[in-house]
Amino acid sequence: MMSTLVRPGETTKVSLRINNVVHQVEVEPRKLLVHTLRDIGLTGTKVGCDTSVCGACTVLMNGKPIKSCTVLTVQADGSDITTIEGLSVEGKLHPLQEAFWENHALQCGYCTSGMIMNAYALLKEHKNPSEEEIRNYMHGNLCRCTGYQNIVKAVREAAKRMGA
Repeated sequence: MMSTLVRPGETTKVSLRINNVVHQVEVEPRKLLVHTLRDIGLTGTKVGCDTSVCGACTVLMNGKPIKSCTVLTVQADGSDITTIEGLSVEGKLHPLQEAFWENHALQCGYCTSGMIMNAYALLKEHKNPSEEEIRNYMHGNLCRCTGYQNIVKAVREAAKRMGA
């Protein structure tokens, strides 16, 4: 079996549907999705730890939360990606974003986009999650500022607003 080596600087064309807009991008095969998103101007997705521990880079890929620091852009070719910027509509915050704001579920804000994206996926699966279900689902997202109580409170509030 013969392997194909990629030379530095070689690129591959990738098509991504991001927040309902199709993007054709040329990327090196080793480029991470988080960096591609930021390069096209979607800077709400944060680079935290680069090891998939913190969850700051969480986005939805084909409706499922993924840590975009662990996915190569070429692996996402043809995928539907939703970032934090894709939740608001015509400048109006999504109910989950409003709930985070109103319940003081953020402090420095660094983890917030990843937290919200993971919570959004949770609320799509479970319309009215318990506190324990929220804490379980959110275990892959770290926050060093809030202590999580207000994050849980915000997710429960958003569930009510979203019709749970």
